[in-house]
Order: sequence, then structure tokens, then C-alpha cells
Amino acid sequence: MNKTPRLTHLDPDGRPAMVDVSAKAATPREARAECRVRFPAAVAAMLRRSGLKSAKGGVVDTAIIAGTMAVKRTHELIPFCHPLPIDGVRFAIDWDGDTALRIECTVRTTHRTGVEMEALTGATIAALTVYDMCKALSHRIVIGPAKLVAKRGGKRDVGSLG
Repeated sequence: MNKTPRLTHLDPDGRPAMVDVSAKAATPREARAECRVRFPAAVAAMLRRSGLKSAKGGVVDTAIIAGTMAVKRTHELIPFCHPLPIDGVRFAIDWDGDTALRIECTVRTTHRTGVEMEALTGATIAALTVYDMCKALSHRIVIGPAKLVAKRGGKRDVGSLG
């Protein structure tokens, strides 16, 4: 039986509500999200020559730290996200073509709800950190798109985590 999709963060009266996950079993959950940061060509060339170091420090290392902190605090940023015990966070950050950085964030937990929002938050905050670290070079840096690449666990799997 196919159900019509519905917004899960609304109660029967249409008011905002946190989803009650108390009846769900705790199972392994994993999600991977990505976000891109696009630089003007001259800025990308300068960053490549510097090894992604800025006057503020190592761009990639700082982005990983900021993204990890954001993953752990997602429930404080997004009103209906459950606080989750985070079992693991991994980032992969590398050039995608000549002028864009691809930031990938993978998050794992064993809980009653998934970590899609945590992975998206981690990737996006890491991208915002790259912008902050590099904005002295240009304000024409573009962030996005941010998207869920894959998730495993819960009602359905999306994409591939392999």
C-alpha cells in the first residue's frame, strides 16, 4: 500500500511538531552529503599554489573542524532535529575541476532516526568556513549546491555509500 507523502513535522492540526521516534528500534544509520565551493579562476589558482593555506591558516583543516562541530550541534540549529549520539564523522575535501572544491561529509550513528541533516549541516558549514577563510581574496566565491548523496538505515536507503 503506497501512502501519499506528507510532511512529518506537522501534527494532525497542522502545527509544528517534533517526530516521536520512541517506538522505533535503534539501528545503524549513515548519511553522506556534499557541498561545492566555486572560486573565481584567479582565486582558485592562488589557493592551489598556496596548498589551500590562507592568512587565517589551513583552509581544509579548519573546514573539517568546523564541519565536525556543526554535525554534533545540528539539533541546536534545526528546531526539530533530535540530539543524536554521533558515532563517526568523516570529511573528504578535494578539488573538483579547476575552480571548485567538493566537500563530502559522512556521518554515522546507531539510533532511532537518521543523520541526513547532520551530514548536510556538516558539509554546508564546512563550505561556509572555506568561504570565511578565503573571502579576503574575493567575495565572488559561490557555495552550493548542497545535497544528500546517500543514506542507509531507516525506512529506505538512498544512493550508495560504498
